Amino acid sequence: MKLYDCAGAPSPRRVHVFLAEKRIAVPRVQVDLRTGEQFTPEFRAINPDCTVPVLDLDDGTKITDPIGICVYFETVQPDPPLFGAGAAEKALIASAQRQAERDGFYAVMEAFRNSTPGLAGRALPGPHDYAQVPALAERGRSRVLHFFDALNARLATREFLAGPRYSAADITAMIAIEFAGWLKPKLTIPESCSHLARWYAAVSARPSAKA
Repeated sequence: MKLYDCAGAPSPRRVHVFLAEKRIAVPRVQVDLRTGEQFTPEFRAINPDCTVPVLDLDDGTKITDPIGICVYFETVQPDPPLFGAGAAEKALIASAQRQAERDGFYAVMEAFRNSTPGLAGRALPGPHDYAQVPALAERGRSRVLHFFDALNARLATREFLAGPRYSAADITAMIAIEFAGWLKPKLTIPESCSHLARWYAAVSARPSAKA
């Protein structure tokens, strides 16, 4: 088993933090996204979508989605249960995870990929080229600010996004906020979002956040 990775990239970081919470070590193979290694014939044979992370299992099965990879390890090692321990909790965490991904992580991606000069012609990840659309960059920034407000309201009544337990939803939201700091100008948690700031300080202080 090995994990095709790119140190520091937001999508692989979601898996890094998840594995650190589980205390699972997996050998990693670094893929240099800056030089376009993901587009080489060798890597396309591993993942035709030209993205990382990719979990390559011993039987040759390849899992090419970060949440899919996390689900695999949750099944292999259920404790601690980062996707929940019962029917209701699993459903609440799945819902919070999807919201954090849709309204946070993908909103930052929309802003970042449509505004970064080095990604001209690469407004979407994957094997195909797409032109940047400045209006989408602005829309993405607006979505991120709404995401901050929504998280702040949610966290006014709970310790973590899906309740009293740290979960995969918290990992996605934390990394979305980190990713927002890559924007130019960067977006950070507004002073008005005190509940979000409290939560972010707590999750960022977990040892897994340094993975």
